[in-house]
Amino acid sequence: MSSKVYFVNLRARTNQSNKISKIRNLFEQAGFGDLIQPDDLTAIKLHFGERGSDGFISPVFVRQVVDKVKEKGAKPFLTDTNTLYSGSRHNAVDHILTALEHGFDYTVTGAPLIIADGLRSANITEVPINKKHFSKVKLAKDIVSADSVIVLSHFKGHEMAGFGGAIKNLAMGGAPAVGKKEQHATKFFVDHAKCVGCGKCSVVCPEKAVAVNEKKATIASAKCIGCGECLTVCPVKAIGMDWETDLADMLERMTEYGYGFAKTHESRIGYINFLVNITPDCDCVPWSDAPIVPDIGFLASTDPVAIDQASYDLVNTQFGFSASLLSCNHEAGADKFQGLRSHVDGTVQLRHGEEIGMGSRDYELIPL
Repeated sequence: MSSKVYFVNLRARTNQSNKISKIRNLFEQAGFGDLIQPDDLTAIKLHFGERGSDGFISPVFVRQVVDKVKEKGAKPFLTDTNTLYSGSRHNAVDHILTALEHGFDYTVTGAPLIIADGLRSANITEVPINKKHFSKVKLAKDIVSADSVIVLSHFKGHEMAGFGGAIKNLAMGGAPAVGKKEQHATKFFVDHAKCVGCGKCSVVCPEKAVAVNEKKATIASAKCIGCGECLTVCPVKAIGMDWETDLADMLERMTEYGYGFAKTHESRIGYINFLVNITPDCDCVPWSDAPIVPDIGFLASTDPVAIDQASYDLVNTQFGFSASLLSCNHEAGADKFQGLRSHVDGTVQLRHGEEIGMGSRDYELIPL
């Protein structure tokens, strides 16, 4: 059975059709008001962006969702989890400071900030799922403890996942450090024929697993936690993995973690994907590259698989920007994510999500 995915474009000629009013209307038309009860502690799950990036969802847009939740008599809070890799969101103190620097202040958004896995990512609870890779998953306790959840996702490309949307936001974003390690659980290696010995991989590795000797980097397999931070900074793409086997398994593990998050709230969770500033990389990197396609609009659904499938399809209907990281597949209808990274099949998320009962790839797109 197809799932309903509601869509608004970005055309606006009056104050009744601007982005603000469209987000509020989308919330109502998608039935999110029915997900929230008076006095709910409602988690608004989003990504505050790594320091140096600017592709994250605008705090002004987030405010509209906060206000709609408050209209239902609930008590919203903005939340995310600490990162596995080193950076500006590795602990709750730095994470909150980064969020404030990016405009996620109470005076702007109208909601407090809570880092769901605690000061040092130790606020954890286990959720049984009994799926292919995991019998149980480890999630951030303060997200699981929420009464209801609205998941706000910036849809974009991703170095390892192919794309990042609602599923990835649930999975990596809902897990503490130990849960992120379980999802990655892969090892990287260095192609010495490509390596130029710049040492950037060594600088960013949170486990000090990379050493540079004789102008070549080497990754100690026993120390590597598979976070992929080295992959994102290597200027010559000398970092590798088993893309066909290891990556597909990683994406399935990630999807099962997303399933675990969604399962904790059953019919009390809604999703909004923001198809604007569609960059080639995750907001976890400390930069934001040029968008690969034009801005498209906003989507809402109660099905995370359907909303990601619809987002994927809408991006691929666009003409790609030549002045971007997109190296091919610029024509309308071509797969833009394969044009970015032909060795990464992000649709594993969608296929496995449907297989394990997380949602449906079959959707009805409802323009508003």
